[in-house]
Amino acid sequence: MTKKHILFSFLMAMAFIFSGCVNNLAFPGMGSGKTPSQSGNTWADDTSIDDVYIDDLDENMTESETRITEESTASVVRRIPFPSGEYNRLARIGKGTVKGTIYVTDYSGNKIPGGGTRLYLNPATSYSDQWYTESYLGGQKMEKADSRLFNYLRFTAADNDGHFAFYGVPTGSYYLIGTVKCGTECGYDTPQSIRIAKKISIRGNQVLEADLARPVD
Repeated sequence: MTKKHILFSFLMAMAFIFSGCVNNLAFPGMGSGKTPSQSGNTWADDTSIDDVYIDDLDENMTESETRITEESTASVVRRIPFPSGEYNRLARIGKGTVKGTIYVTDYSGNKIPGGGTRLYLNPATSYSDQWYTESYLGGQKMEKADSRLFNYLRFTAADNDGHFAFYGVPTGSYYLIGTVKCGTECGYDTPQSIRIAKKISIRGNQVLEADLARPVD
């Protein structure tokens, strides 16, 4: 066998080995490899509790800002104990559909969609009621959510125009939560994350139209 043939065989072998390794690589954040819109019909198996907006730490905070917030425990509202019994009674399979558009309206009434944003359905319980009342409505910072909440969240992603849909939603009440990122088009000097949440209820195979919207502050 000539040197040329030996070199060619070696390169082919390396290419085969390398391609096999690449196909099995798992990168952080990829989960099962599905996009949020593809996996939006499953319970939150491709996301992280640290990414959830209800944790009350702005997703754009720097590491130092987050540390300062966590250390300022005197101003943080304590959450009630995680009500395992309430969550254990929740249905996990359903036939309902929740769909709509997420957007904010500027001072002229123009709609600015939350294109590509992730949205959550958080079952309404005493635990999430406290968050909605004290954090979302009251503006208070709360201690980090119990990681068990992760198992009961449902999520999807909006398209470029802010349209979203959840399928196979069990009968019950939920907090629908999402964030619109907006900058100069909303009159801000720097981009802001505008969180929006509202309570919804769905039964059976109902198709619920539920836009998630609010005016710019």
